[in-house]
Amino acid sequence: MATGNDPILDNLGMAHLGSPKALLGSKGGRMLGEFREFAMRGSMLYMAVGIIVGAAFGRVVSSFVSDVLMPPIGLFTGHSDFSNKFINLSGHAYATLAEAKAAGAATINYGVFFNALSDFFIVAFVVFMLIRQVNRLKNEQKAAVAMTRDCPFCLSAVAIKATRCPHCTSALTTA
Repeated sequence: MATGNDPILDNLGMAHLGSPKALLGSKGGRMLGEFREFAMRGSMLYMAVGIIVGAAFGRVVSSFVSDVLMPPIGLFTGHSDFSNKFINLSGHAYATLAEAKAAGAATINYGVFFNALSDFFIVAFVVFMLIRQVNRLKNEQKAAVAMTRDCPFCLSAVAIKATRCPHCTSALTTA
Protein backbone atom coordinates (compact mmCIF):
# COMPACT_ATOMS: atom_id res chain seq x y z
CA MET A 1 0.00 0.00 0.00
CA ALA A 2 1.20 3.44 -0.76
CA THR A 3 1.78 5.73 2.14
CA GLY A 4 0.69 9.25 1.52
CA ASN A 5 0.51 12.47 3.40
CA ASP A 6 -2.55 11.65 5.46
CA PRO A 7 -2.63 13.97 8.48
CA ILE A 8 -5.09 11.78 10.41
CA LEU A 9 -2.85 8.71 10.15
CA ASP A 10 0.21 10.85 11.00
CA ASN A 11 -1.48 12.16 14.17
CA LEU A 12 -2.43 8.64 15.23
CA GLY A 13 1.07 7.34 14.55
CA MET A 14 -0.24 4.91 11.93
CA ALA A 15 1.13 6.45 8.74
CA HIS A 16 3.05 3.24 8.07
CA LEU A 17 -0.27 1.42 7.49
CA GLY A 18 -1.05 3.44 4.40
CA SER A 19 -4.07 5.41 3.38
CA PRO A 20 -7.49 3.77 3.21
CA LYS A 21 -7.98 5.68 -0.04
CA ALA A 22 -5.08 3.75 -1.56
CA LEU A 23 -6.69 0.49 -0.44
CA LEU A 24 -10.10 1.32 -1.85
CA GLY A 25 -8.98 3.20 -4.95
CA SER A 26 -11.26 5.38 -7.02
CA LYS A 27 -14.15 3.06 -8.04
CA GLY A 28 -15.12 1.15 -4.94
CA GLY A 29 -11.68 -0.16 -4.32
CA ARG A 30 -9.15 -2.69 -5.43
CA MET A 31 -10.04 -5.04 -2.58
CA LEU A 32 -13.76 -4.63 -3.25
CA GLY A 33 -13.14 -5.31 -6.93
CA GLU A 34 -11.22 -8.48 -6.14
CA PHE A 35 -14.01 -9.62 -3.83
CA ARG A 36 -16.60 -8.89 -6.51
CA GLU A 37 -14.55 -10.93 -9.02
CA PHE A 38 -14.27 -13.79 -6.51
CA ALA A 39 -18.00 -13.75 -5.69
CA MET A 40 -19.05 -13.71 -9.34
CA ARG A 41 -17.11 -16.81 -10.32
CA GLY A 42 -19.32 -19.60 -11.58
CA SER A 43 -18.56 -22.07 -8.82
CA MET A 44 -19.33 -19.50 -6.11
CA LEU A 45 -22.68 -18.69 -7.69
CA TYR A 46 -23.51 -22.37 -8.09
CA MET A 47 -22.69 -22.94 -4.43
CA ALA A 48 -24.95 -20.05 -3.38
CA VAL A 49 -27.81 -21.40 -5.49
CA GLY A 50 -27.23 -24.86 -4.03
CA ILE A 51 -27.39 -23.54 -0.49
CA ILE A 52 -30.62 -21.66 -1.17
CA VAL A 53 -32.25 -24.63 -2.90
CA GLY A 54 -31.00 -26.92 -0.13
CA ALA A 55 -32.53 -24.73 2.57
CA ALA A 56 -35.86 -24.69 0.73
CA PHE A 57 -35.66 -28.45 0.25
CA GLY A 58 -34.98 -28.86 3.96
CA ARG A 59 -38.15 -26.95 4.78
CA VAL A 60 -40.17 -29.10 2.39
CA VAL A 61 -38.78 -32.28 3.96
CA SER A 62 -39.49 -30.98 7.47
CA SER A 63 -43.06 -30.24 6.48
CA PHE A 64 -43.37 -33.67 4.87
CA VAL A 65 -42.11 -35.38 8.01
CA SER A 66 -44.17 -33.41 10.52
CA ASP A 67 -47.36 -33.03 8.45
CA VAL A 68 -47.53 -36.16 6.27
CA LEU A 69 -45.26 -38.92 7.59
CA MET A 70 -45.52 -38.64 11.36
CA PRO A 71 -49.33 -38.39 11.80
CA PRO A 72 -49.97 -41.90 10.37
CA ILE A 73 -47.03 -43.30 12.37
CA GLY A 74 -48.45 -41.62 15.47
CA LEU A 75 -51.86 -43.07 14.69
CA PHE A 76 -50.49 -46.61 14.31
CA THR A 77 -48.50 -46.35 17.55
CA GLY A 78 -51.51 -45.05 19.46
CA HIS A 79 -50.18 -41.52 19.91
CA SER A 80 -51.72 -38.58 18.13
CA ASP A 81 -48.69 -36.26 17.89
CA PHE A 82 -45.06 -37.35 18.01
CA SER A 83 -43.65 -33.82 18.24
CA ASN A 84 -45.41 -33.41 21.59
CA LYS A 85 -43.75 -36.45 23.20
CA PHE A 86 -41.26 -35.67 25.96
CA ILE A 87 -39.88 -36.92 29.25
CA ASN A 88 -40.35 -34.45 32.08
CA LEU A 89 -37.31 -34.21 34.37
CA SER A 90 -38.65 -31.53 36.72
CA GLY A 91 -41.08 -33.68 38.69
CA HIS A 92 -44.15 -31.53 37.90
CA ALA A 93 -46.85 -32.80 35.54
CA TYR A 94 -47.34 -30.96 32.24
CA ALA A 95 -49.90 -31.92 29.59
CA THR A 96 -47.93 -30.61 26.61
CA LEU A 97 -44.37 -29.80 25.66
CA ALA A 98 -45.35 -26.15 25.18
CA GLU A 99 -46.56 -25.95 28.80
CA ALA A 100 -43.34 -27.53 30.07
CA LYS A 101 -41.21 -25.12 28.04
CA ALA A 102 -43.28 -22.13 29.19
CA ALA A 103 -42.73 -23.20 32.80
CA GLY A 104 -38.99 -23.63 32.16
CA ALA A 105 -39.06 -27.32 33.03
CA ALA A 106 -36.18 -29.56 32.01
CA THR A 107 -37.39 -32.04 29.41
CA ILE A 108 -36.03 -34.65 27.02
CA ASN A 109 -37.91 -34.01 23.78
CA TYR A 110 -37.65 -37.40 22.12
CA GLY A 111 -40.59 -36.73 19.78
CA VAL A 112 -38.92 -33.63 18.31
CA PHE A 113 -35.67 -35.58 18.06
CA PHE A 114 -37.46 -38.41 16.22
CA ASN A 115 -38.88 -35.88 13.75
CA ALA A 116 -35.41 -34.37 13.20
CA LEU A 117 -33.94 -37.85 12.74
CA SER A 118 -36.60 -38.63 10.14
CA ASP A 119 -35.78 -35.34 8.36
CA PHE A 120 -32.11 -36.29 8.32
CA PHE A 121 -32.70 -39.78 6.92
CA ILE A 122 -34.97 -38.49 4.17
CA VAL A 123 -32.50 -35.77 3.14
CA ALA A 124 -29.59 -38.23 3.31
CA PHE A 125 -31.50 -40.71 1.13
CA VAL A 126 -32.36 -38.05 -1.46
CA VAL A 127 -28.74 -36.81 -1.56
CA PHE A 128 -27.55 -40.42 -1.91
CA MET A 129 -29.94 -40.99 -4.82
CA LEU A 130 -28.83 -37.73 -6.46
CA ILE A 131 -25.13 -38.56 -6.19
CA ARG A 132 -25.80 -42.10 -7.35
CA GLN A 133 -27.51 -40.75 -10.48
CA VAL A 134 -24.72 -38.22 -11.15
CA ASN A 135 -22.10 -40.99 -10.84
CA ARG A 136 -24.12 -43.17 -13.20
CA LEU A 137 -24.24 -40.35 -15.78
CA LYS A 138 -20.48 -39.77 -15.44
CA ASN A 139 -19.81 -43.48 -16.02
CA GLU A 140 -22.02 -43.44 -19.14
CA GLN A 141 -20.06 -40.48 -20.50
CA LYS A 142 -16.74 -42.25 -19.85
CA ALA A 143 -18.03 -45.38 -21.61
CA ALA A 144 -19.13 -43.33 -24.63
CA VAL A 145 -15.73 -41.65 -24.89
CA ALA A 146 -13.89 -44.98 -24.67
CA MET A 147 -15.47 -46.23 -27.94
CA THR A 148 -12.79 -44.54 -30.08
CA ARG A 149 -9.02 -44.11 -30.08
CA ASP A 150 -6.62 -41.99 -32.11
CA CYS A 151 -4.74 -43.33 -35.10
CA PRO A 152 -1.00 -43.10 -34.28
CA PHE A 153 -0.22 -42.01 -37.86
CA CYS A 154 -2.87 -39.40 -38.80
CA LEU A 155 -4.36 -38.81 -35.31
CA SER A 156 -7.93 -39.27 -36.56
CA ALA A 157 -10.60 -40.86 -34.38
CA VAL A 158 -10.85 -44.58 -35.09
CA ALA A 159 -13.11 -47.23 -33.59
CA ILE A 160 -11.37 -49.25 -30.89
CA LYS A 161 -11.86 -52.58 -32.69
CA ALA A 162 -10.62 -51.24 -36.06
CA THR A 163 -7.57 -52.94 -37.58
CA ARG A 164 -7.05 -50.33 -40.30
CA CYS A 165 -7.50 -46.54 -40.17
CA PRO A 166 -10.34 -45.43 -42.49
CA HIS A 167 -8.62 -42.07 -43.08
CA CYS A 168 -5.01 -42.97 -43.88
CA THR A 169 -5.44 -46.77 -44.34
CA SER A 170 -2.57 -47.53 -41.97
CA ALA A 171 -2.55 -50.91 -40.28
CA LEU A 172 -3.38 -50.55 -36.59
CA THR A 173 -2.35 -52.80 -33.75
CA THR A 174 -5.01 -53.80 -31.27
CA ALA A 175 -4.56 -52.21 -27.88
